[in-house]
Amino acid sequence: MSHIRGRFKKAADEKVAAYTSSLPFDWRLYRHDIAGSIAHARMLARQGIISESDSVIIVQGLEAIEREITRGEFDFKAELEDIHMAIEARLIEKVGEVGGKLHTARSRNDQIALDLRLYIREAIARTIGNFRELQRALVNLAEASMEVVMPGYTHLQPAQPVLLAHHLLAYFEMLQRDVGRFDCCRTRADVLPLGSGALAGVAYNVDREFLARELGFSQVSQNSLDAVSDRDFILEYEAAASISMMHLSRLAEEIILWSSAEFDFIELDEAYATGSSIMPQKKNPDVAELVRGKTGRVYGHLTAFLTTMKALPLAYNRDLQEDKEGLFDTADTLLASLDICTGLIATLKVNTEGAAKAVGRGHILATDLADYLAKKGESFRTAHEIVGRLINYAVKKGKPLPELSFAEYSNFSPLFGEDVYAITVESSLAARDTVGGTAPKRVAQAVAAAKKILGQGQ
Repeated sequence: MSHIRGRFKKAADEKVAAYTSSLPFDWRLYRHDIAGSIAHARMLARQGIISESDSVIIVQGLEAIEREITRGEFDFKAELEDIHMAIEARLIEKVGEVGGKLHTARSRNDQIALDLRLYIREAIARTIGNFRELQRALVNLAEASMEVVMPGYTHLQPAQPVLLAHHLLAYFEMLQRDVGRFDCCRTRADVLPLGSGALAGVAYNVDREFLARELGFSQVSQNSLDAVSDRDFILEYEAAASISMMHLSRLAEEIILWSSAEFDFIELDEAYATGSSIMPQKKNPDVAELVRGKTGRVYGHLTAFLTTMKALPLAYNRDLQEDKEGLFDTADTLLASLDICTGLIATLKVNTEGAAKAVGRGHILATDLADYLAKKGESFRTAHEIVGRLINYAVKKGKPLPELSFAEYSNFSPLFGEDVYAITVESSLAARDTVGGTAPKRVAQAVAAAKKILGQGQ
Protein backbone atom coordinates (compact mmCIF):
# COMPACT_ATOMS: atom_id res chain seq x y z
CA MET A 1 0.00 0.00 0.00
CA SER A 2 1.02 3.65 -0.36
CA HIS A 3 2.44 5.88 2.36
CA ILE A 4 -0.86 6.76 4.05
CA ARG A 5 -0.70 9.81 6.30
CA GLY A 6 -0.42 8.88 9.98
CA ARG A 7 1.70 5.75 10.02
CA PHE A 8 4.56 7.08 7.91
CA LYS A 9 6.61 10.21 8.56
CA LYS A 10 8.94 9.75 5.64
CA ALA A 11 7.83 10.08 2.04
CA ALA A 12 8.28 7.18 -0.33
CA ASP A 13 11.39 7.26 -2.46
CA GLU A 14 10.61 8.60 -5.94
CA LYS A 15 11.70 5.32 -7.48
CA VAL A 16 9.43 3.39 -5.12
CA ALA A 17 6.50 5.69 -5.93
CA ALA A 18 7.03 5.23 -9.66
CA TYR A 19 7.55 1.48 -9.37
CA THR A 20 4.45 0.86 -7.26
CA SER A 21 2.09 3.25 -9.03
CA SER A 22 -0.73 1.65 -11.01
CA LEU A 23 -2.33 4.94 -12.05
CA PRO A 24 -0.81 4.89 -15.57
CA PHE A 25 -3.04 1.93 -16.38
CA ASP A 26 -5.76 1.56 -13.75
CA TRP A 27 -7.15 5.03 -14.59
CA ARG A 28 -9.23 3.06 -17.10
CA LEU A 29 -11.33 1.86 -14.18
CA TYR A 30 -12.52 5.35 -13.26
CA ARG A 31 -16.13 4.85 -14.31
CA HIS A 32 -16.35 1.56 -12.44
CA ASP A 33 -14.65 3.03 -9.38
CA ILE A 34 -17.03 5.99 -9.31
CA ALA A 35 -20.10 3.78 -9.82
CA GLY A 36 -19.03 1.64 -6.87
CA SER A 37 -18.33 4.70 -4.74
CA ILE A 38 -21.71 6.26 -5.49
CA ALA A 39 -23.49 3.05 -4.50
CA HIS A 40 -21.35 2.84 -1.36
CA ALA A 41 -22.12 6.46 -0.36
CA ARG A 42 -25.84 5.87 -0.78
CA MET A 43 -25.64 2.68 1.26
CA LEU A 44 -23.78 4.46 4.07
CA ALA A 45 -26.53 7.06 4.30
CA ARG A 46 -29.27 4.45 4.07
CA GLN A 47 -27.74 2.63 7.03
CA GLY A 48 -27.26 5.79 9.04
CA ILE A 49 -23.45 5.47 8.96
CA ILE A 50 -23.16 8.92 7.39
CA SER A 51 -25.83 11.60 7.02
CA GLU A 52 -28.05 11.86 3.97
CA SER A 53 -26.75 15.37 3.29
CA ASP A 54 -23.13 14.15 3.35
CA SER A 55 -24.07 11.35 0.96
CA VAL A 56 -25.64 13.81 -1.48
CA ILE A 57 -22.54 16.02 -1.40
CA ILE A 58 -20.27 13.01 -2.00
CA VAL A 59 -22.38 11.68 -4.88
CA GLN A 60 -22.55 15.06 -6.57
CA GLY A 61 -18.79 15.43 -6.19
CA LEU A 62 -18.17 12.00 -7.68
CA GLU A 63 -20.44 12.74 -10.63
CA ALA A 64 -18.55 15.97 -11.27
CA ILE A 65 -15.22 14.11 -11.14
CA GLU A 66 -16.47 11.57 -13.67
CA ARG A 67 -17.34 14.41 -16.03
CA GLU A 68 -13.88 15.92 -15.54
CA ILE A 69 -12.14 12.64 -16.39
CA THR A 70 -14.38 11.98 -19.38
CA ARG A 71 -13.67 15.45 -20.75
CA GLY A 72 -9.93 15.03 -20.22
CA GLU A 73 -9.78 17.79 -17.60
CA PHE A 74 -8.68 15.65 -14.65
CA ASP A 75 -5.17 16.05 -13.26
CA PHE A 76 -3.83 12.56 -12.63
CA LYS A 77 -1.17 13.07 -9.99
CA ALA A 78 1.38 10.27 -10.07
CA GLU A 79 2.09 10.51 -6.35
CA LEU A 80 -1.48 9.38 -5.58
CA GLU A 81 -0.55 5.85 -6.72
CA ASP A 82 -3.86 4.51 -8.07
CA ILE A 83 -7.25 5.53 -9.43
CA HIS A 84 -8.93 5.07 -6.04
CA MET A 85 -6.62 7.55 -4.29
CA ALA A 86 -6.72 9.94 -7.25
CA ILE A 87 -10.51 10.14 -7.15
CA GLU A 88 -10.71 10.32 -3.37
CA ALA A 89 -8.12 13.12 -3.22
CA ARG A 90 -9.96 15.11 -5.88
CA LEU A 91 -13.25 14.52 -4.04
CA ILE A 92 -11.80 16.01 -0.85
CA GLU A 93 -10.46 18.95 -2.87
CA LYS A 94 -13.95 19.59 -4.25
CA VAL A 95 -16.21 18.96 -1.24
CA GLY A 96 -13.89 19.26 1.75
CA GLU A 97 -13.38 16.83 4.60
CA VAL A 98 -16.82 15.28 4.08
CA GLY A 99 -15.20 13.52 1.12
CA GLY A 100 -13.05 11.60 3.57
CA LYS A 101 -16.17 9.88 4.90
CA LEU A 102 -16.56 7.94 1.65
CA HIS A 103 -13.95 5.38 2.62
CA THR A 104 -15.87 4.40 5.76
CA ALA A 105 -16.61 0.65 5.87
CA ARG A 106 -14.50 -0.30 2.88
CA SER A 107 -10.89 -0.98 1.88
CA ARG A 108 -9.03 -0.52 -1.36
CA ASN A 109 -8.88 -4.32 -1.36
CA ASP A 110 -12.62 -4.83 -1.78
CA GLN A 111 -12.81 -1.64 -3.84
CA ILE A 112 -10.47 -2.88 -6.57
CA ALA A 113 -12.08 -6.32 -6.51
CA LEU A 114 -15.38 -4.57 -7.22
CA ASP A 115 -13.96 -2.36 -9.97
CA LEU A 116 -12.47 -5.34 -11.78
CA ARG A 117 -15.70 -7.31 -11.63
CA LEU A 118 -17.60 -4.34 -13.02
CA TYR A 119 -14.99 -4.01 -15.78
CA ILE A 120 -15.14 -7.71 -16.64
CA ARG A 121 -18.92 -7.68 -16.91
CA GLU A 122 -18.75 -4.76 -19.31
CA ALA A 123 -15.88 -6.30 -21.29
CA ILE A 124 -17.77 -9.57 -21.67
CA ALA A 125 -20.87 -7.79 -22.96
CA ARG A 126 -18.75 -6.01 -25.60
CA THR A 127 -16.85 -9.19 -26.41
CA ILE A 128 -20.02 -11.20 -27.00
CA GLY A 129 -21.37 -8.36 -29.15
CA ASN A 130 -18.25 -8.54 -31.34
CA PHE A 131 -18.57 -12.31 -31.57
CA ARG A 132 -22.10 -11.89 -32.87
CA GLU A 133 -20.95 -9.49 -35.57
CA LEU A 134 -18.30 -11.93 -36.79
CA GLN A 135 -20.77 -14.80 -36.69
CA ARG A 136 -23.19 -12.68 -38.73
CA ALA A 137 -20.51 -12.00 -41.35
CA LEU A 138 -19.73 -15.73 -41.56
CA VAL A 139 -23.39 -16.65 -41.97
CA ASN A 140 -23.93 -13.96 -44.61
CA LEU A 141 -20.97 -15.25 -46.62
CA ALA A 142 -22.12 -18.85 -46.16
CA GLU A 143 -25.60 -18.01 -47.39
CA ALA A 144 -24.14 -16.23 -50.42
CA SER A 145 -21.84 -19.20 -51.18
CA MET A 146 -24.27 -22.13 -51.01
CA GLU A 147 -23.32 -23.26 -54.53
CA VAL A 148 -19.56 -23.05 -54.02
CA VAL A 149 -17.81 -26.42 -53.64
CA MET A 150 -14.29 -26.72 -52.28
CA PRO A 151 -12.01 -29.49 -51.10
CA GLY A 152 -12.28 -30.42 -47.47
CA TYR A 153 -8.84 -31.14 -46.06
CA THR A 154 -7.18 -33.39 -43.55
CA HIS A 155 -3.43 -33.02 -43.01
CA LEU A 156 -3.80 -30.12 -45.49
CA GLN A 157 -4.34 -32.72 -48.22
CA PRO A 158 -7.52 -32.84 -50.34
CA ALA A 159 -9.89 -35.27 -48.63
CA GLN A 160 -13.56 -34.96 -49.62
CA PRO A 161 -15.66 -32.27 -51.29
CA VAL A 162 -17.57 -29.91 -49.00
CA LEU A 163 -19.59 -26.77 -49.48
CA LEU A 164 -17.72 -23.57 -48.67
CA ALA A 165 -20.76 -22.64 -46.60
CA HIS A 166 -20.26 -25.79 -44.52
CA HIS A 167 -16.63 -24.83 -43.91
CA LEU A 168 -17.56 -21.29 -42.85
CA LEU A 169 -20.24 -22.56 -40.49
CA ALA A 170 -17.59 -24.64 -38.71
CA TYR A 171 -16.22 -21.31 -37.47
CA PHE A 172 -19.71 -20.22 -36.46
CA GLU A 173 -19.79 -23.27 -34.18
CA MET A 174 -16.37 -22.49 -32.72
CA LEU A 175 -17.44 -18.93 -31.97
CA GLN A 176 -20.68 -20.17 -30.44
CA ARG A 177 -18.65 -22.18 -27.94
CA ASP A 178 -16.59 -19.05 -27.27
CA VAL A 179 -19.76 -17.12 -26.48
CA GLY A 180 -20.76 -19.87 -24.06
CA ARG A 181 -17.41 -19.68 -22.28
CA PHE A 182 -17.66 -15.92 -21.81
CA ASP A 183 -21.23 -16.29 -20.64
CA CYS A 184 -20.05 -18.73 -17.95
CA CYS A 185 -17.27 -16.31 -17.00
CA ARG A 186 -19.84 -13.55 -16.63
CA THR A 187 -21.82 -15.72 -14.21
CA ARG A 188 -18.82 -16.21 -11.95
CA ALA A 189 -17.85 -12.54 -12.17
CA ASP A 190 -21.36 -11.59 -11.09
CA VAL A 191 -20.55 -11.62 -7.37
CA LEU A 192 -20.35 -8.48 -5.20
CA PRO A 193 -17.12 -8.30 -3.13
CA LEU A 194 -17.77 -4.85 -1.62
CA GLY A 195 -18.31 -5.12 2.12
CA SER A 196 -15.46 -7.57 2.60
CA GLY A 197 -13.14 -4.81 3.79
CA ALA A 198 -9.42 -5.44 3.76
CA LEU A 199 -9.84 -9.16 4.46
CA ALA A 200 -12.10 -9.81 7.46
CA GLY A 201 -15.32 -7.96 6.71
CA VAL A 202 -16.23 -4.54 8.11
CA ALA A 203 -17.28 -3.41 11.60
CA TYR A 204 -20.31 -1.47 10.39
CA ASN A 205 -23.93 -2.40 9.76
CA VAL A 206 -23.59 -2.34 5.97
CA ASP A 207 -26.29 -3.56 3.59
CA ARG A 208 -24.51 -5.65 1.01
CA GLU A 209 -27.73 -6.79 -0.63
CA PHE A 210 -28.58 -3.13 -1.29
CA LEU A 211 -25.15 -2.66 -2.87
CA ALA A 212 -25.67 -5.74 -5.02
CA ARG A 213 -28.99 -4.39 -6.30
CA GLU A 214 -27.55 -0.93 -6.94
CA LEU A 215 -24.65 -2.34 -8.95
CA GLY A 216 -26.57 -5.11 -10.69
CA PHE A 217 -24.95 -8.13 -9.03
CA SER A 218 -26.98 -11.29 -8.57
CA GLN A 219 -24.89 -12.63 -5.68
CA VAL A 220 -22.95 -11.43 -2.65
CA SER A 221 -19.58 -13.01 -1.81
CA GLN A 222 -19.70 -15.44 1.11
CA ASN A 223 -16.12 -15.28 2.35
CA SER A 224 -14.27 -12.01 2.84
CA LEU A 225 -10.80 -13.56 2.52
CA ASP A 226 -11.69 -15.12 -0.80
CA ALA A 227 -13.54 -12.05 -2.06
CA VAL A 228 -10.55 -9.69 -1.86
CA SER A 229 -8.02 -12.17 -3.23
CA ASP A 230 -10.08 -13.97 -5.90
CA ARG A 231 -9.00 -13.26 -9.46
CA ASP A 232 -10.38 -16.44 -11.02
CA PHE A 233 -12.77 -14.36 -13.11
CA ILE A 234 -9.79 -12.61 -14.71
CA LEU A 235 -8.06 -15.91 -15.40
CA GLU A 236 -11.29 -17.24 -16.88
CA TYR A 237 -11.63 -14.21 -19.15
CA GLU A 238 -8.03 -14.60 -20.29
CA ALA A 239 -8.42 -18.35 -20.77
CA ALA A 240 -11.61 -17.88 -22.79
CA ALA A 241 -9.88 -15.12 -24.76
CA SER A 242 -6.92 -17.42 -25.48
CA ILE A 243 -9.19 -20.11 -26.89
CA SER A 244 -11.06 -17.49 -28.91
CA MET A 245 -7.83 -16.08 -30.31
CA MET A 246 -6.82 -19.62 -31.26
CA HIS A 247 -10.04 -19.88 -33.26
CA LEU A 248 -9.43 -16.51 -34.90
CA SER A 249 -5.86 -17.54 -35.68
CA ARG A 250 -7.09 -20.70 -37.41
CA LEU A 251 -9.52 -18.62 -39.45
CA ALA A 252 -6.75 -16.16 -40.26
CA GLU A 253 -4.50 -19.00 -41.40
CA GLU A 254 -7.18 -20.28 -43.77
CA ILE A 255 -7.68 -16.78 -45.18
CA ILE A 256 -3.92 -16.56 -45.73
CA LEU A 257 -3.87 -19.92 -47.50
CA TRP A 258 -7.01 -19.37 -49.54
CA SER A 259 -5.84 -15.97 -50.79
CA SER A 260 -2.52 -17.37 -52.04
CA ALA A 261 -1.96 -18.02 -55.75
CA GLU A 262 -1.59 -21.74 -54.99
CA PHE A 263 -5.11 -21.99 -53.54
CA ASP A 264 -6.83 -19.03 -55.24
CA PHE A 265 -10.15 -19.58 -53.43
CA ILE A 266 -10.68 -15.96 -52.37
CA GLU A 267 -9.50 -12.44 -53.06
CA LEU A 268 -8.98 -10.03 -50.21
CA ASP A 269 -10.48 -6.58 -50.41
CA GLU A 270 -7.83 -3.92 -50.96
CA ALA A 271 -8.89 -2.21 -47.75
CA TYR A 272 -7.88 -5.35 -45.82
CA ALA A 273 -4.58 -6.11 -47.58
CA THR A 274 -1.20 -4.41 -47.90
CA GLY A 275 1.43 -3.99 -50.59
CA SER A 276 5.15 -4.59 -50.68
CA SER A 277 7.80 -1.88 -50.48
CA ILE A 278 9.79 -3.58 -53.25
CA MET A 279 7.55 -6.04 -55.12
CA PRO A 280 4.74 -4.16 -56.90
CA GLN A 281 2.67 -7.27 -57.63
CA LYS A 282 2.15 -8.23 -53.99
CA LYS A 283 -1.20 -8.18 -52.16
CA ASN A 284 -0.29 -9.36 -48.70
CA PRO A 285 -2.69 -10.73 -46.05
CA ASP A 286 -0.98 -8.70 -43.32
CA VAL A 287 -4.19 -8.17 -41.36
CA ALA A 288 -4.80 -11.91 -41.05
CA GLU A 289 -1.13 -12.46 -40.22
CA LEU A 290 -1.37 -9.96 -37.36
CA VAL A 291 -4.40 -11.76 -35.94
CA ARG A 292 -2.33 -14.92 -36.02
CA GLY A 293 0.61 -13.12 -34.42
CA LYS A 294 -1.34 -11.35 -31.66
CA THR A 295 -2.68 -14.69 -30.47
CA GLY A 296 0.65 -15.44 -28.81
CA ARG A 297 0.49 -12.23 -26.81
CA VAL A 298 -2.90 -13.14 -25.38
CA TYR A 299 -1.58 -16.60 -24.46
CA GLY A 300 1.31 -14.86 -22.71
CA HIS A 301 -0.95 -12.76 -20.49
CA LEU A 302 -2.80 -15.86 -19.30
CA THR A 303 0.42 -17.72 -18.56
CA ALA A 304 1.95 -14.73 -16.79
CA PHE A 305 -1.00 -14.18 -14.48
CA LEU A 306 -1.40 -17.87 -13.72
CA THR A 307 2.23 -17.77 -12.65
CA THR A 308 1.61 -14.68 -10.50
CA MET A 309 -1.31 -16.32 -8.73
CA LYS A 310 0.13 -19.76 -8.14
CA ALA A 311 1.78 -19.17 -4.74
CA LEU A 312 -0.11 -16.27 -3.19
CA PRO A 313 -1.25 -16.82 0.40
CA LEU A 314 -4.55 -15.34 1.55
CA ALA A 315 -5.59 -12.62 1.44
CA TYR A 316 -4.52 -9.56 -0.58
CA ASN A 317 -0.92 -9.26 -1.80
CA ARG A 318 0.51 -6.48 -3.93
CA ASP A 319 1.35 -9.04 -6.60
CA LEU A 320 -2.32 -8.73 -7.57
CA GLN A 321 -1.58 -5.33 -9.09
CA GLU A 322 -0.23 -7.37 -12.01
CA ASP A 323 -3.78 -8.44 -12.88
CA LYS A 324 -4.70 -5.30 -14.81
CA GLU A 325 -2.29 -4.59 -17.66
CA GLY A 326 -2.56 -8.10 -19.07
CA LEU A 327 -6.33 -8.07 -18.69
CA PHE A 328 -6.73 -4.71 -20.41
CA ASP A 329 -4.45 -5.73 -23.28
CA THR A 330 -6.21 -9.09 -23.63
CA ALA A 331 -9.62 -7.44 -23.88
CA ASP A 332 -8.36 -4.77 -26.28
CA THR A 333 -6.63 -7.34 -28.49
CA LEU A 334 -9.56 -9.72 -28.61
CA LEU A 335 -12.09 -6.99 -29.34
CA ALA A 336 -9.93 -5.52 -32.10
CA SER A 337 -9.20 -8.96 -33.61
CA LEU A 338 -12.89 -9.87 -33.70
CA ASP A 339 -13.67 -6.56 -35.34
CA ILE A 340 -10.93 -6.90 -37.96
CA CYS A 341 -11.91 -10.49 -38.78
CA THR A 342 -15.49 -9.33 -39.28
CA GLY A 343 -14.28 -6.83 -41.85
CA LEU A 344 -12.07 -9.40 -43.55
CA ILE A 345 -14.92 -11.86 -43.96
CA ALA A 346 -17.50 -9.27 -44.94
CA THR A 347 -15.38 -7.83 -47.77
CA LEU A 348 -13.58 -10.81 -49.30
CA LYS A 349 -14.62 -12.17 -52.71
CA VAL A 350 -15.00 -15.88 -53.36
CA ASN A 351 -13.35 -17.32 -56.48
CA THR A 352 -15.80 -20.07 -57.40
CA GLU A 353 -13.67 -21.26 -60.33
CA GLY A 354 -10.52 -21.51 -58.23
CA ALA A 355 -12.31 -23.64 -55.65
CA ALA A 356 -13.82 -25.84 -58.38
CA LYS A 357 -10.40 -26.44 -59.93
CA ALA A 358 -9.07 -27.55 -56.57
CA VAL A 359 -11.95 -30.02 -56.20
CA GLY A 360 -10.87 -31.61 -59.47
CA ARG A 361 -7.44 -32.42 -58.07
CA GLY A 362 -6.34 -35.10 -55.63
CA HIS A 363 -8.83 -37.89 -56.52
CA ILE A 364 -11.24 -36.38 -54.03
CA LEU A 365 -14.03 -38.91 -54.77
CA ALA A 366 -11.97 -41.93 -53.65
CA THR A 367 -13.98 -42.41 -50.46
CA ASP A 368 -17.19 -42.39 -52.48
CA LEU A 369 -15.79 -45.21 -54.62
CA ALA A 370 -15.01 -47.24 -51.51
CA ASP A 371 -18.54 -46.59 -50.21
CA TYR A 372 -19.90 -47.65 -53.60
CA LEU A 373 -18.18 -51.05 -53.33
CA ALA A 374 -19.19 -51.46 -49.69
CA LYS A 375 -22.83 -50.85 -50.56
CA LYS A 376 -22.53 -53.62 -53.18
CA GLY A 377 -21.42 -56.13 -50.54
CA GLU A 378 -17.67 -55.68 -50.30
CA SER A 379 -16.24 -55.19 -46.82
CA PHE A 380 -15.18 -51.60 -46.38
CA ARG A 381 -11.59 -52.54 -45.58
CA THR A 382 -11.29 -54.55 -48.79
CA ALA A 383 -13.04 -51.82 -50.73
CA HIS A 384 -10.55 -49.32 -49.27
CA GLU A 385 -7.67 -51.46 -50.51
CA ILE A 386 -9.19 -51.88 -53.99
CA VAL A 387 -9.70 -48.16 -54.42
CA GLY A 388 -6.18 -47.49 -53.15
CA ARG A 389 -4.78 -49.69 -55.92
CA LEU A 390 -7.11 -48.03 -58.41
CA ILE A 391 -5.79 -44.60 -57.39
CA ASN A 392 -2.18 -45.77 -57.87
CA TYR A 393 -3.10 -46.96 -61.35
CA ALA A 394 -4.81 -43.66 -62.21
CA VAL A 395 -1.81 -41.68 -60.96
CA LYS A 396 0.57 -43.72 -63.12
CA LYS A 397 -1.69 -43.24 -66.14
CA GLY A 398 -2.03 -39.55 -65.41
CA LYS A 399 -5.82 -39.77 -65.50
CA PRO A 400 -8.47 -38.43 -63.13
CA LEU A 401 -10.88 -41.14 -61.95
CA PRO A 402 -13.83 -40.06 -64.13
CA GLU A 403 -11.68 -40.59 -67.27
CA LEU A 404 -10.94 -44.26 -66.53
CA SER A 405 -12.76 -46.67 -68.83
CA PHE A 406 -15.27 -49.19 -67.55
CA ALA A 407 -12.80 -51.97 -68.46
CA GLU A 408 -10.16 -50.33 -66.31
CA TYR A 409 -12.56 -50.18 -63.37
CA SER A 410 -13.55 -53.81 -63.89
CA ASN A 411 -9.92 -54.94 -63.71
CA PHE A 412 -9.96 -53.97 -60.03
CA SER A 413 -13.34 -55.36 -59.00
CA PRO A 414 -16.24 -57.13 -60.73
CA LEU A 415 -18.59 -55.11 -58.49
CA PHE A 416 -17.97 -51.97 -60.53
CA GLY A 417 -20.85 -51.28 -62.90
CA GLU A 418 -21.70 -48.56 -65.37
CA ASP A 419 -23.33 -46.68 -62.50
CA VAL A 420 -19.86 -45.90 -61.15
CA TYR A 421 -19.92 -42.89 -63.46
CA ALA A 422 -22.85 -41.53 -61.46
CA ILE A 423 -20.39 -40.76 -58.69
CA THR A 424 -19.80 -37.02 -58.95
CA VAL A 425 -18.96 -34.14 -56.69
CA GLU A 426 -22.67 -33.36 -56.50
CA SER A 427 -23.60 -36.94 -55.57
CA SER A 428 -20.82 -36.98 -52.98
CA LEU A 429 -22.20 -33.85 -51.34
CA ALA A 430 -25.78 -35.09 -51.43
CA ALA A 431 -24.77 -38.43 -49.89
CA ARG A 432 -23.58 -36.69 -46.70
CA ASP A 433 -27.20 -36.21 -45.67
CA THR A 434 -26.79 -36.51 -41.92
CA VAL A 435 -27.18 -33.95 -39.17
CA GLY A 436 -24.03 -31.85 -39.33
CA GLY A 437 -23.11 -33.14 -42.79
CA THR A 438 -22.23 -31.15 -45.89
CA ALA A 439 -25.29 -32.13 -47.96
CA PRO A 440 -26.77 -28.92 -49.39
CA LYS A 441 -30.11 -29.31 -47.61
CA ARG A 442 -28.33 -29.92 -44.28
CA VAL A 443 -26.16 -26.86 -44.78
CA ALA A 444 -29.24 -24.81 -45.62
CA GLN A 445 -30.78 -26.00 -42.34
CA ALA A 446 -27.58 -25.07 -40.50
CA VAL A 447 -27.64 -21.56 -41.99
CA ALA A 448 -31.26 -21.15 -40.90
CA ALA A 449 -30.42 -22.37 -37.39
CA ALA A 450 -27.46 -19.98 -37.16
CA LYS A 451 -29.60 -17.05 -38.29
CA LYS A 452 -32.15 -17.96 -35.63
CA ILE A 453 -29.44 -17.88 -32.95
CA LEU A 454 -28.26 -14.49 -34.16
CA GLY A 455 -31.82 -13.21 -34.29
CA GLN A 456 -32.33 -14.24 -30.69
CA GLY A 457 -29.11 -12.46 -29.74
CA GLN A 458 -27.92 -15.38 -27.63
